[in-house]
Amino acid sequence: MCGRYTFEPIDDVLERFDIDGAELDLEPNYNVAPTQTMPVVVRNSPNHLEFMRWGLIPSWAKDWKIGYKMINARAETVAEKPAYRKAFASQRCLVPASGFYEWRKTDDGKIPHYIHLKSGELFAFAGLYDVWHDEQGREVHTYTIITTEPNALMYEIHDRMPVILKRQDEEIWVDPAVKDRERLEALLVPYSSDEMEAYPVSPRVNSPRNNDTTLTERAG
Repeated sequence: MCGRYTFEPIDDVLERFDIDGAELDLEPNYNVAPTQTMPVVVRNSPNHLEFMRWGLIPSWAKDWKIGYKMINARAETVAEKPAYRKAFASQRCLVPASGFYEWRKTDDGKIPHYIHLKSGELFAFAGLYDVWHDEQGREVHTYTIITTEPNALMYEIHDRMPVILKRQDEEIWVDPAVKDRERLEALLVPYSSDEMEAYPVSPRVNSPRNNDTTLTERAG
């Protein structure tokens, strides 16, 4: 699964994701947790940056609390499950990130690890979004991150990993005009472990209240 990630705008985010719009003052977040509001890239030609809440609430949902259970969607079933089917067809998004956390089970408990690209560059998770209306009719924009089977690096840590899109595939994924299911599903594969790095970090990351640069530093 993917339950925490980092967003450090080390690159020019607008240029990196070909976003149309005014300059934005994007704050880094070293411990993004479910229910937090984060920048998400939607549409194509041009792209737009929108702020959404992590934890997808389907447009038909009666209770917003369903979002707590929908922070991730499995690549193997995302095109079929009612909660994600509509979004997979036309409401796909990019979730900018600089890394993510995962917990490895050991005899001494769960050890948090930080995983990122060796290049240190921003990347994009494959995501889906939806728009829900509360009792007052206000729009609530939410998103989920798609997960897949682990690559060789992640296999030693966890049995799932978030889908990190290849840069050349981001335009295809975010374009709502692309409807070919097989073409889209072919993008939802494990990222190359040769381009990634993972190492243990401080258990301080366990609490979303902790949010600083030391969280991504190697433990010990």
